[in-house]
Amino acid sequence: MASRQAIADRNSRISIRGLYVDRINMASLLEQVKGFIEENIPHHIVTINLRFMSISFRDQEFARVINSADLTMTDGMPLVWLAKLLGTPIPERITGPDLIFNLSNLSAEKDYSIFLLGGDPGVAEEAGKRLCNLYPALRISGTHHGYFTADEEPKVVNFIKTCRPQLLFVGLGCPKQEFWIHRWMHELEVPVCAGIGGTLDCVIGRFNRAPLWMQQSSLEWVYRLKQEPRRLWRRYLLEDLPTALRIAGPAFRERFFNGVHR
Repeated sequence: MASRQAIADRNSRISIRGLYVDRINMASLLEQVKGFIEENIPHHIVTINLRFMSISFRDQEFARVINSADLTMTDGMPLVWLAKLLGTPIPERITGPDLIFNLSNLSAEKDYSIFLLGGDPGVAEEAGKRLCNLYPALRISGTHHGYFTADEEPKVVNFIKTCRPQLLFVGLGCPKQEFWIHRWMHELEVPVCAGIGGTLDCVIGRFNRAPLWMQQSSLEWVYRLKQEPRRLWRRYLLEDLPTALRIAGPAFRERFFNGVHR
């Protein structure tokens, strides 16, 4: 097994409060994905935000799953700013929508097939149609909603295997989707498996993304909270905000005060 340092060195990988993050931009990500598909062995891609950090603080198994992923991108401006504060800037924020649209475009160009898993019944199917409208050469090998029981999982896994996609997007929410991919990825035999949270709802237009200036100013959460106040207020105000303060305080001290009294 590789040492922690060897793992951290891969792809200029850094650690943000115990979670590894790859300092990678979209162009490099697309090259990595092409390489993964050529290798034809399962790979796990993760995009992390403050919710991931919050869960990892209280669930070491979740942190282990994230740190075992082949690529981990930063979905969330607070983490981008934190990395910069620590002196290890990340070149680009990569969100779930960024991931699915760019990889769908790549798949259309390279004739890769995609499977969409997650959302309410009918959402994945509709998302597949929308993506094919955007990228006419895209092949959607199959879709399945995210409301299946543990007893039904083997049947879902077998269906995905039968469809033989090169990329699998899993929208089961955090942390369920990361645990699910980690558990089944080798059985699935899909070269690229990526968790995308609620991105399928964005694809079909159920929820809109915030204006670009809000995304870049770390205010996208305000826009999302306005769209789903009942579901998101507790998460954003009672989980994500304390997590941001918990990780920003030590980073600020390390950056500006370490060495002052040496």
